[in-house]
Order: sequence, then structure tokens, then C-alpha cells
Amino acid sequence: MLEKSEDARDSTESNLSLGPAVEASHVSSDEYVQLQQRIFRVALFVSALAVASSAFFFDSHVSISLLIGALSGVLYLRLLARSIGQLGKSSKSVSKIQLFIPVLLVIAVSKLPELELLPVFFGFFLYKPALIFQFLLESRAKAGTD
Repeated sequence: MLEKSEDARDSTESNLSLGPAVEASHVSSDEYVQLQQRIFRVALFVSALAVASSAFFFDSHVSISLLIGALSGVLYLRLLARSIGQLGKSSKSVSKIQLFIPVLLVIAVSKLPELELLPVFFGFFLYKPALIFQFLLESRAKAGTD
């Protein structure tokens, strides 16, 4: 009788196998990681381009402020991506920890006279063109396959 129950349990487990679902989850997870890496590379490229051009056209205070803002924006994007990556696995909502980055930027600008507010915020939002660029790339790729 014990053998029958074990055989029944094994056949039930094989019928309830989540093999394809787990594989699909790994594939989508890998695609998400690749998407993150592409967005980070574009964000860093846009930030480097903006900082280099500001160093050419403006003084060093503006360039340093822009650089600090750009690095903070990439950090914000990384924290947000990590929080979204954990969504459904270990948490049910997006973490709010990344919201401290702009607050810390404002505090840093108010305490450090070398930093300027507008270049810091412009640098902080330099990750947005990377997101727009990635969206346009994805929509063009989908339009090309249809």
C-alpha cells in the first residue's frame, strides 16, 4: 500500500512539473538583466558625453555638479531596477529606498558651495534619455519583426 501511495505521489508530481514555467522564468529574468545592462551602458555613455561637453563649454563647478548628478541618477536607476527585479520574488511592492537619492542631492547642494543645483538635477535626470533610447530601440525592433 505504501508503494502505491509513493507511485501515485510520483505520478502526481510529474504531472505538476513546473519545468517549462521555470525555464520561461529564467529566460525572462536573463532578458531583464540584459535590458538593465543595455540601459546602464547607454546612461553612462550619455552621462560621459554630457560631462565632457560641459567641461568644454562651462567651468569646473558645473562639470563636477553635472557628474555628481549623473552618478546619482545611475545609482537611482540601479536601486530602482534592483527593487523591480525583486518584485514578486521576495517583495510585493517596489522599495522606496531609491527616493533618498534626490533628497541627499538637495542636502549636498545646500551644504556644499561647490555644487550648483541646476547642473546637479540636470545630471540626475540624464538616465531618462537612456530609457527613451531603449524604448525606441525596442519599438523599432518589434516593428521590424512584424
